[in-house]
Amino acid sequence: MNKKIKNSVLLVIGLVALNLLNQSFYKRFDLTQDQRYTLSETTNTILSNVNNRLYITVYLEGSFPSEFKRLQVETRQYLEELAAKNSFIKIHFENPDNQREALIKKGMMPSQLTVEEDGKLSEAIIFPWAEINYGKRTKVVSLLPNAIVASQEEQLQKAVENLEYSFSNAIKTITQKQQKKVAFLTGNGQLEDIYLFSFLSKVSQNYGLGKFTLDAVAKNPKETLAGLNKYDLAIIAKPTQKFTAEEKFTLDQFIANGGKTLWMIDNVQADQDSLFATEKMMAYPRDLNLTDMLFSYGVRINTTLVKDLYASKIALATGSVGNQTQFKNLDWFYHPLVAGNPNHAITKNVSPVRLQFANQIDTLKNGIKKTPLLMSSTLTQKVGTPTIIALQSIAEEPQEEEYVSGHQLFGVLLEGNFNSAYKNRVKPFETSLYKEQSIDNKMIVISDGDIAKNQVLKGKPTDLSRDKWTNEEFGNKDFLLNAVDYLLDDTGLMELRNKTLKINILDKQKAFKERTFWQFINVALPLILLFTFGFVFNYLRKRKYS
Repeated sequence: MNKKIKNSVLLVIGLVALNLLNQSFYKRFDLTQDQRYTLSETTNTILSNVNNRLYITVYLEGSFPSEFKRLQVETRQYLEELAAKNSFIKIHFENPDNQREALIKKGMMPSQLTVEEDGKLSEAIIFPWAEINYGKRTKVVSLLPNAIVASQEEQLQKAVENLEYSFSNAIKTITQKQQKKVAFLTGNGQLEDIYLFSFLSKVSQNYGLGKFTLDAVAKNPKETLAGLNKYDLAIIAKPTQKFTAEEKFTLDQFIANGGKTLWMIDNVQADQDSLFATEKMMAYPRDLNLTDMLFSYGVRINTTLVKDLYASKIALATGSVGNQTQFKNLDWFYHPLVAGNPNHAITKNVSPVRLQFANQIDTLKNGIKKTPLLMSSTLTQKVGTPTIIALQSIAEEPQEEEYVSGHQLFGVLLEGNFNSAYKNRVKPFETSLYKEQSIDNKMIVISDGDIAKNQVLKGKPTDLSRDKWTNEEFGNKDFLLNAVDYLLDDTGLMELRNKTLKINILDKQKAFKERTFWQFINVALPLILLFTFGFVFNYLRKRKYS
């Protein structure tokens, strides 16, 4: 009896010791071919900064299509990796059905899906969102990209690929103690705040945003340069007035001292509102006095307009029925709908971007790395300026032989050591901050000032991603926000957007044709085997003991 008690005590002690050993040497193995559950060094660094409870609530619970059940599984498995890496992270999946209105108020808009089951189509609504809470801070994460895709399977593929970037970016934003600072430049006729609200309001959620005017450089040039250098990024959105030598030098030295810049420049005076008001307008070159400065960095924005057969639409009145004006959405070739570079983190999985009266960009040979971001289709036509643009030209049938100018560049990323535009030149004013060259800097140049301009409806700004008249959706806001994130990224976080995974999708047609066979294999065959085993077992038992 004492021996049995002794063995039982030893067994209990051994189990406790094994359990403690298991907790001390916990290890997970990623056996997937594409290593989808292996966290990057960037993500590991971000997780190491989480030193308080961080709660992640995912609203992917309940009944929804099988494809998005896969998204639920992939999201759960990925978040379990985060929780395994840092014990402060707690995850919870929640059914959104009883709190839809509350989620919509937080900006989590539902997605309506078309579901095909047994050859029948039906509609389903899901909330592909997650909410992160860290102390008093809250951040929402979209689990579905806004990219235009050919099928729901492709949408699922992109959603799974984007999981690590989406959560890592959100966790970094919500846990960082010091935000980087972004300056929105004014003083040269830039777009008014209301037309940039949709874009800048999102920027302000992740960065410290401030308005900075270059007017003060005329009286206090040194103080103005020192003030601008306190910012990490300067946004120049559609200036319409000429830059003075002092203002150019201030911007040049901001760049030379490591400041990042996002240029949105119109080198041609052409405005959609003016065209609607008069039905005809003169488009002519605009002199901003920036050509030599941008030339020194390696780009030139030409004064030609580009028409593209792959274009967005504008709504025009085409008649009336009774007292009701009839509108029709027509292609307007002066508004190119341009694709992003599919191989770059800024533009991967981003919907086509709408430009308005955009100019062509030339790149020049120097030591700067140049990456195309926005390109037209091949069916383009260059229009020299000055020229008269008439609204009635929209009714003319396009002649394809006139649209043979090929791909045109509208947006480019520049990376490298930028030489000062004032190297070996007389400086407008002396400053101790002067540098001849920046070290490892970045800038993005876009040849359209209206790319960030949202529309206004009844005195209130609308979403930059959607046209209020045609209801078309564009990737403008996603592209610009990615551009800001890339320019300010010093951890390699944006490279996670280039992650590529292979998701094995069920062949619906094959599954429908072979459903009877697989139902038999999964349901009937196990029962038959169980019945056969029981019959044989009882037969042998009776035979042995009868």
